Amino acid sequence: MKKPWKGKSLLTLADCCPGDIRYLLDLSRTVKKEKRAGKVTRRFEGKTLALIFEKRSTRTRCAFETAFGEEGGHPVFLSTQDIQLGAKESIEDTARVLGRMFDAIQYRGFEQKTVETLAKYSGVPVYNGLTDIDHPTQALADLMTVEEEFGKLRGIKLVFVGDGRNNVARALMIGCSKMGVDYSIVSPKSLFPDEASLALCRDFAQEAGSQIRLSEDPDAELAGAHAVYTDVWVSMGEEDKSAERVALLTPYRVDNALMKKTGRPDTIFLHCLPAVKGNEVTPEVIDGPSSRAWDEAENRKHTIKALMLATL
Repeated sequence: MKKPWKGKSLLTLADCCPGDIRYLLDLSRTVKKEKRAGKVTRRFEGKTLALIFEKRSTRTRCAFETAFGEEGGHPVFLSTQDIQLGAKESIEDTARVLGRMFDAIQYRGFEQKTVETLAKYSGVPVYNGLTDIDHPTQALADLMTVEEEFGKLRGIKLVFVGDGRNNVARALMIGCSKMGVDYSIVSPKSLFPDEASLALCRDFAQEAGSQIRLSEDPDAELAGAHAVYTDVWVSMGEEDKSAERVALLTPYRVDNALMKKTGRPDTIFLHCLPAVKGNEVTPEVIDGPSSRAWDEAENRKHTIKALMLATL
């Protein structure tokens, strides 16, 4: 079988066809089974991975480092204090140098243009570990978690409650629209996703037979939801807007009363983490029986390992 990902980068799921995403999800399930069975493999023996971080990270860094290292590869962490990225050296030149020394590059930072430039000039697979507008590896883990729970993606209803224009909400909108998941964003109108992203995803959803919906009213969208998702109210780099966001988003806090509005006893709760308990979600929900946030966090590792196996 031809591998659709060999030598490719993952910058956004918008570049992927549903079959490409399905390939990664199936491979993720395989590597998770291998890990659970204690199987030791060395498929990255002799390979190196550059990990560029402009933003702090727990799950993304740990997922990439452990997934690459336990396969025998050598990951190298590079913060902006360690290298000249965009400072004394252009991003293009950094990409050219890293591409000569590493087999792949991960970037987690601010501008989507930076990860695109790395992919254009490095000549090796580049993975988007998060930018201000996208988080494709998170969306892969989310889709994997939903499929583990319900045995399918097509026909599932997922509702994102909170800041509807942040990177996770947008990445999920792309992933769900590609894979036939009905996706709703419930947020203040001022935090709806941008029109260009919305139009793009509605085209994807039409092809997949699903829907993308927006609402300011949780009561209008929560009924029948298989999964309720939220994220922090204040994203990295927007700390100065903290008081404003808390005031705006308090009506959208995910608590037990909100979860009950789905009308389904099997509705699960999802969060990309880290969580500010008491803000976007109450402890009773995220630490309760409906929460799959910890499975989701673990699945970051399995989906990231699958991505690297597929591309390398």
